Amino acid sequence: MATTTGAASMSASELEAELGPRPEYGEKSFALKVKTDGLAEGEFIGYASVFGNKDLVGDVVIKGAFSNTLAEWERKGVPIPLLWGHNMADPDFNLGYVDAEEDDKGLKVHGYFDMESPKSAQVYRLLKSGRVNQMSITYRVVDGAYVMPEGEGKTYRDAYYELRELDLFECSIVQVAANQDAEVIAVKSVVSSLASKAGRTLSSKNEEAIRGALSQAEGIVTALKSVLPEADSADEKDQEQTSGKEPPPDATASKSSQSDPATPSPSVLLALAEIDILESEIAI
Repeated sequence: MATTTGAASMSASELEAELGPRPEYGEKSFALKVKTDGLAEGEFIGYASVFGNKDLVGDVVIKGAFSNTLAEWERKGVPIPLLWGHNMADPDFNLGYVDAEEDDKGLKVHGYFDMESPKSAQVYRLLKSGRVNQMSITYRVVDGAYVMPEGEGKTYRDAYYELRELDLFECSIVQVAANQDAEVIAVKSVVSSLASKAGRTLSSKNEEAIRGALSQAEGIVTALKSVLPEADSADEKDQEQTSGKEPPPDATASKSSQSDPATPSPSVLLALAEIDILESEIAI
């Protein structure tokens, strides 16, 4: 694909074939200018998302992207959780909740910390003093598409992904505006993109992406292996079962005491926690 392609000559589907599909789930972080003056202890006002600016991964959130999900939260009658660092596993990191609305600038939130919780009170102090100043959201893309900006000399490299409707799951206060899980999420995008380019020569960009995905996959395998029992004992049991030897007296009892196969073992749960996929619930 020539890099001098004009704006009018590439459709959204052509852009997706060139740049790859966007992940369905994601997180976005923004610098948070907090207002606490005139508010009760434990309250703040800020923006969890802003409209119209192209972020580092090439996404642009447009006004109205949150209107349906905010209406659904209101219909359910439950508050939008305020978490620390997207931690959904530990109730100590559920800091409170936010009321949210869209204005011309972005997703404006009025946050309420649970000041009876030591963790919430600590994070509020950090936020109020400016020692943390980032906010992040977790979302699912309901509607979005690539857009090619108009103008002479524009190429597919100037395109951006327009987020038109998002399903909001939670808002978080974060220490650093970086999403390490985004690299795991991007693996799905890389694989799908390569599938659409079957038979074509890999570009250096795609080769680098594949090597990054492979490195992460190897890390996941290492994490899983680190929590597995030694293979020798399992192999010895298998050999006894296939050699015709009578099983030990407690074999039946051991089998009957095993947990339900549908319930992950502690080793599996530990592995899942270690590679941080219990919270993301991403099917790659």
